[in-house]
Amino acid sequence: MAKRPQFTKEFKLEAVRLWKSSGKPAAAVARELGLRRNHLYKWQLELETHGDAAFPGKGGRAHSTDELTRLRRENARLREERDILKKAAVSSTDQGNTLWDTVEWEGDSDGTDGTSGHVCGPES
Repeated sequence: MAKRPQFTKEFKLEAVRLWKSSGKPAAAVARELGLRRNHLYKWQLELETHGDAAFPGKGGRAHSTDELTRLRRENARLREERDILKKAAVSSTDQGNTLWDTVEWEGDSDGTDGTSGHVCGPES
């Protein structure tokens, strides 16, 4: 498999400058430089969007990518917290049902049907 070509920041800046100053179509300039036309459009957009921060180089990231990564991490953390709270709510609901079942059984054991006015719900 062929390795993707990597272009330096200077090359990208010069290619966009050449394209804009020559008045030639992007396809013609790209052909002269051995590029695909969409490279020039993409690089121009990057320059317009990020200005001096465009083309950060190896290992660098654009600011929007850093923000996206931060938001994805936060989203994962919040989902985890939500899942923990859901499990806790289900667990406490299960315990509540167990308590009421126990109260009804106690009522049955002393000869009543478990529906006395004293044991009718959480507000008693």
